Parts: sequence; C-alpha cells; structure tokens
Amino acid sequence: MKKIPLRQCIGCREMKPKKDLIRVIRTPEDEILIDATGRKNGRGAYICPTAECLKKAITGKGLERSFKMRIPKEVYDRLEEEMAQIDG
Repeated sequence: MKKIPLRQCIGCREMKPKKDLIRVIRTPEDEILIDATGRKNGRGAYICPTAECLKKAITGKGLERSFKMRIPKEVYDRLEEEMAQIDG
C-alpha cells in the first residue's frame, strides 16, 4: 500500500492529502505565487481550494507565519482572484 503524503492547510489547520490542496510558494525573489504544478522552486505552503480557508489564512496570518515575511494586501487580492478561477 502506497503512503499518501499529507500537508497541513494554513487556513483550517487540518491535515489533508497533498493532492487535494493548492500550493502557494515564495520564490527566491520573495514573490508569492500559486503553484498549480507543485513543482516550482521555492518555499511552499498549502491551502484548501475554498474561499473560507483563504479568509482564515488571511485573518490568522497563516501565509506570513509560513513564509516568515509580511504579505502585502495586493498578494492576498491576487490569490483570491486565482482561487476563484480554480474554484469556479
């Protein structure tokens, strides 16, 4: 039986299978992006593909904690737009 990799959502803080989550990365240039392929280079954090978890991650400063840096509001706005495209 193959082991399923689990990751913790930065919004709801639940452990879920890696393939069910969206990977958000911080590149070496300190740019925050959604990594659809899961293969891009950079520090990764995982979030459920729901607007609810993104809101929890923003209010709980989950991304800031994961990446150890301040996240500008524009980044959260862009993430919301990209999540809406994925969700819908």
